Amino acid sequence: MEPAPPRGAAADWLLLLVPSFIWGTTWFAIKFQLGRVAPEASVAYRFLLAAALLLGWCALRGILLRFDAATHGRLALLGLLQYALNYVLVYRSEQHLTSGLVALLFGMLVLWNILGGRLFLGAPAPGTVLGGAAVGMVGVALVVWPDLARLGHGGGRAQGLGIGIALALAGTLSASAGNLWSQRIYQRGIPVVPSTAWAMLYGALAVTGWCALRGVPFSFDPSLSYLASLAYLALFGSVFAFVSYLTLLRRIGAGRAGYSAVLIPVLAMGVSTAFEGYRWTAPALAGMALVLAGNVLVLRRREPAATLRRAAR
Repeated sequence: MEPAPPRGAAADWLLLLVPSFIWGTTWFAIKFQLGRVAPEASVAYRFLLAAALLLGWCALRGILLRFDAATHGRLALLGLLQYALNYVLVYRSEQHLTSGLVALLFGMLVLWNILGGRLFLGAPAPGTVLGGAAVGMVGVALVVWPDLARLGHGGGRAQGLGIGIALALAGTLSASAGNLWSQRIYQRGIPVVPSTAWAMLYGALAVTGWCALRGVPFSFDPSLSYLASLAYLALFGSVFAFVSYLTLLRRIGAGRAGYSAVLIPVLAMGVSTAFEGYRWTAPALAGMALVLAGNVLVLRRREPAATLRRAAR
C-alpha cells in the first residue's frame, strides 16, 4: 500500500517547491530537445522512459499496479490531457517563443484551475486565493516583461509569435483540464505513484499512435545535450516532479497546487540568469517579491474536507 502523504504546512511547502524548482529548469532543458527530432517524438520518448522508470520502481517496491477497467479508462484520459496534448503543445510553442514567455503564459494555469475547480468541482474560490493568484500573475508579468517587449518588436516574427502564444495557451488549458481530472481521480483514493505511471504510459502511447498515423518520423539525436536533457526531463521533470505535484494536488486541491505554475517562470528566469546572461531590473526584482507574496496568500487556507468529498461524487 502507498504510504499516506505527510501532514503539515511544511510538507505542503516542500511538495510545492520540489516540482516548482524542477519545472523551473525544464523550460531550459526542453530547448535541447528541439532540432533534429520532431517534438512529438521527443514527448513520446520522454514519457515512455518516465513510465518505464515508475513502473519498474513500483515492481521493485511491491506497489500494486492493478486497477479495474474503469480506472484505466480514467487514467488514459488523464494521460491524454496531461502528458500527451499538454506537452506536445508546449514543445511546439517553444519552437516560436522564448522559454520565459512560454513559462509566463503557463502562469495562466492557476487561474484556469481555480475557475475550473469552481465550475466543475464545486470548489470554493476564497478571496485570499484569488487575490494571491492575481498578485502572483502581476509579479510574473513584471519579471518577464522585458522578454515579452523584445518579442513584440519586428514584424517578421509576428506570425510565429501568434502561433506560439496560441499553442502555449492551448497547452495550458489541456494541463488545467488534466489537473482537475486528476483531482477527481485522487479523491477516490487511487494511489499517486502507480496511477501516474499508467497515465504517463497511456500519454506516451497516444503520442506514439499520433506519430504513426501522421507519419511523424521517430528519428533520434545521439548527442550528449539531447541525451542529457531527455534523461533529466524523464527522471526529474516527469517522475520526481509529477509525483510531488500530484501528491500536493491531492492534499490541497488543483487551485492552490496550480500556483506552482506562477512560481515556475521566476525560477526559469533564474536559470536564464545563470546560463543565458539575463540581467535583473528593478521591476523584475519587484515582480519576484510579488510572486512570493502571492504564494503565501494562496497557501494560507485549505479547502474544507466537505468540499473535497462533495467534489468527488
